[in-house]
Amino acid sequence: MNGVAEIVGGVDDHVHLLLSLRTTHCVADVLRDMKKDSTNWVKEHFEPRFSWQEGYAAFTVSPSATDSVKSYIANQEEHHRKYAFVDELEAILKQAGIKYDEKYLL
Repeated sequence: MNGVAEIVGGVDDHVHLLLSLRTTHCVADVLRDMKKDSTNWVKEHFEPRFSWQEGYAAFTVSPSATDSVKSYIANQEEHHRKYAFVDELEAILKQAGIKYDEKYLL
């Protein structure tokens, strides 16, 4: 898709991606295609019953924050020993004033 995966990481129940996208990219299209393609790959190589949850969370990041986001993603296991992913995501959404459906948090 001509974007760049700056860093990819996660833990058992979620994945974080820091992507550099082109101005012509639509986040919804990129994530739809990425979830579709990765689902097919996982089903073929590992787990035939695999599927992603419905929905996603996406945030833009300024260039000055890139290094801290990379560090955050690289240290997911350690970070989530202290903070549950769902609690953290909910706090971020509330702080930003973003409305969300709780069914997508689980």
